[in-house]
Amino acid sequence: MENEHVFKGCIPAIMTPCNSKGEPDFDALVRKAKQLMEAGMQSVVYCGSMGDWPLLSDEQRMEGVSSLTNAGIPVIVGTGAQNTLKSSIHSRHALENGAIGLMIIPRVLSRGSSLAAQKNHFESILEAGKGLPSVIYNSPYYGFETKADLFFNLRENYPQLIGFKEFGGADALSYAAENITETEEDLALVVGVDTQVFHGIVNCGAIGVITGIGNVIPEAVIRLYKLCLEASNGSAKSRRLALELNDALKVLSTFDEGSDLVLYYKYLLYLKGEHEYKFNFYESDKLSESQTTFAKKQFKLFNEWWIAWNK
Repeated sequence: MENEHVFKGCIPAIMTPCNSKGEPDFDALVRKAKQLMEAGMQSVVYCGSMGDWPLLSDEQRMEGVSSLTNAGIPVIVGTGAQNTLKSSIHSRHALENGAIGLMIIPRVLSRGSSLAAQKNHFESILEAGKGLPSVIYNSPYYGFETKADLFFNLRENYPQLIGFKEFGGADALSYAAENITETEEDLALVVGVDTQVFHGIVNCGAIGVITGIGNVIPEAVIRLYKLCLEASNGSAKSRRLALELNDALKVLSTFDEGSDLVLYYKYLLYLKGEHEYKFNFYESDKLSESQTTFAKKQFKLFNEWWIAWNK
């Protein structure tokens, strides 16, 4: 399938490091992306997906994309933006600057519940992208759910729409598999939340995972992905091991579902010694003392378990 090389595998939604003044550090961004690629990640998603994208200007986001592509990093550009025009500009910039794909975010803030407005929004982004392989990102947080009828209506004119990324829970992933991605062989389901990797791959046939916790512990997420693929092909041993690893990751993965996901994952990277992630764009954006204590204990618990289990 054409989409395998773009959306198959583990793909971190990479976060933007910044200095104490809240200024993006694009050199550190590139270093982190290279580190993740060396660990075995397929590509990276940047930037209209993780929770810090509204804190960057459109120019900063495009500079981040260019910095990554110029460094040879395969980049899937997230199109989340204030309005359709800005989303389309990001799509065109992605095309012109060597991105390998688009992750298309629905229209937010204005007429988000309007089916007609969403259809026009998606078409504008796909038109600006001029053939870049694309997935639609579905999430309950957007207040709009892309269903099968709209997806295939768009695909009639834009065959580059080759997948569906689902952030919702198990039921939403099951719907996407049953009604969208299993309809045509060339379509791909991508798991969009770390808590649903096992269900998405084993039970729904997903071929890719866009991950948050994978920024922090890429080896564990890649191992889970591979075990789930083996389990989906009938391996009882891999199914047992995947469930064990999935359970051990549960708390760290659940951070991906909440509004503080970037704060948690930057803090865990800082604990690992990656001091580029010490700061957030707003000084007031920080975990509470109890949250940091909890995260630190859970990270230590997982790492100790992982060392023993991975032997």
